[in-house]
Amino acid sequence: MIPYELKTTACWIGLVSVTSSTALAGGIERRSDPSQILFEEGRNYLEFFVGTVVPTVSGVPLSGIPAGPTGNIANSYQAFALGYKRDLNDRVTLAFVVDEPVGASLDYSNALAFFGGSSAEVTSIAYTALARYKISNRISVYGGLRLIGVDGTITVISPASTPSPYDLSVSKDFQLGYLAGIAYEIPDIAFRIAATYESRTRHDFRDNGGSPFEVEIPQAVTVHAQTGIAADTLVFGSVRWREWSEFRVQPADFFSLVPGVGPVNTPIASGTSDIWTYELGIGRQFTENWSGAVAIGYERDLGDTVGNFSGTDGFVSYSVAVSYEVESWQVTTGLTFFELGSADSSVTAFSGNDGVSAGLQVSYTF
Repeated sequence: MIPYELKTTACWIGLVSVTSSTALAGGIERRSDPSQILFEEGRNYLEFFVGTVVPTVSGVPLSGIPAGPTGNIANSYQAFALGYKRDLNDRVTLAFVVDEPVGASLDYSNALAFFGGSSAEVTSIAYTALARYKISNRISVYGGLRLIGVDGTITVISPASTPSPYDLSVSKDFQLGYLAGIAYEIPDIAFRIAATYESRTRHDFRDNGGSPFEVEIPQAVTVHAQTGIAADTLVFGSVRWREWSEFRVQPADFFSLVPGVGPVNTPIASGTSDIWTYELGIGRQFTENWSGAVAIGYERDLGDTVGNFSGTDGFVSYSVAVSYEVESWQVTTGLTFFELGSADSSVTAFSGNDGVSAGLQVSYTF
């Protein structure tokens, strides 16, 4: 039989992961793999998450660049997620999740900065339908379809681009992707390892002249793991890879002025490398009603020249979550502090970056 203390850990493990992933993770990611709701306890499980993120990303011009400091270019934002899971029988589980997988909110409010007056706003929504089948008490397979909608507005004001100002606004484009995974469990010790693949989605837009261009939200692989190390203590972690090198926003009517060459069609924003994100944590049940967890997250500083709508390279995060459970309800709060890596763009040296995210998750089992 699974010890009671370990049966209650899934919710706050999920919250630590969600809270950690809602602030400037690799690329424009705001929430990762939604499939782990399939492993929640109870025949019917309902959860709602809301979070807020307050990042600080600023820099000064590189030597020889005639401009002022950027000020903070990263805007605060909120995130939400809603999920429902139902066990049809001992072998089949269904789930439905609504969340915001990607996004960006940046603004060069200092008019003296090289890109002074430039801004970018990207929003998304995803509807994910999932199913899990238990082949045995230890092995299960799962997967589903994910409908993702992405839209955005971009303004670029720069002496090195043409036209300037450049304004682009694209309506939400929905594309269908899929997830597939496999899990191995040892229920007696709350051990589970689950690997999930998320397909890419390619979104079709048109620039101001009507020419089509494509933006890829890249594929990803995530491995989640957990194990009980005592009747009231659990260790958990994850490793996530995403192919952010395939991400670029490059409308045909945007040009950068290259010295000695002239106008060249270049991306407004792009990924430079694939990103690996790691997380490791420990959770403990303190009383019948109270439990908590701490975790550390990491993305390596790759040393890339980043885009001017990015400003960071890697991070270290420190998370804490506290959960209160009574009858069928569980309320969990989480807080994460980020040390965001310094980075150079083509014209700016960004440093001293950090961020804080906070989240609240309410779940009900019935």
